[in-house]
Amino acid sequence: MSHASYELKAVARERVGKGSSRELRRNGLIPAVIYGDKQAPISISINTNEITKRIHAGGFLTTVAVIDVNGEKIRVLPKDYQLDVVRDFTMHVDFLRVSADSQVSVEVPVHFINEEKSAIKTGAVLNIVRHEVELHCPASDIPEFITVDLAGLKVGDSVHISAVKLPAGVTPVIADRDFTIATIVAPAGGMDEGSAEA
Repeated sequence: MSHASYELKAVARERVGKGSSRELRRNGLIPAVIYGDKQAPISISINTNEITKRIHAGGFLTTVAVIDVNGEKIRVLPKDYQLDVVRDFTMHVDFLRVSADSQVSVEVPVHFINEEKSAIKTGAVLNIVRHEVELHCPASDIPEFITVDLAGLKVGDSVHISAVKLPAGVTPVIADRDFTIATIVAPAGGMDEGSAEA
């Protein structure tokens, strides 16, 4: 279910600061930090194209990676990244150190299936409240997405997190209420035959 992990090569950085970040970027590298697991953070530099490719491929924040820092292999989960929106490249990445039994919280995308077996087929609208759900999961087993089955749902029905089958060991971060993921609503103009295509 989860993506296969991948490996990245990185170099530990001695100098940290604005000037050295600019210099790195000129050389096709970006600054990144590995933190967590009760150890001191490590500043590293990593290949910009490699990371930008991974981000565009999808699943970046739900895939454990192995970073080879000067020969030491460290398992990490990307927690955050900054993109330069103008030039579309990665500016900085934060990696969280994880071990096989680490628990992490991750935003996991929601996929909807069987729309054609619900009222949506006759023109109702799927109103998605949450495109992603934050889940606690084992770092070694992060779901790539969770699936919501819409079969049999009628106008006015809602899908709550309790209706979603989560993998073993995975629980929602919001635990105190059965929150809504999506609702099925009548289209703005009311239901008529002409709107069945909408």
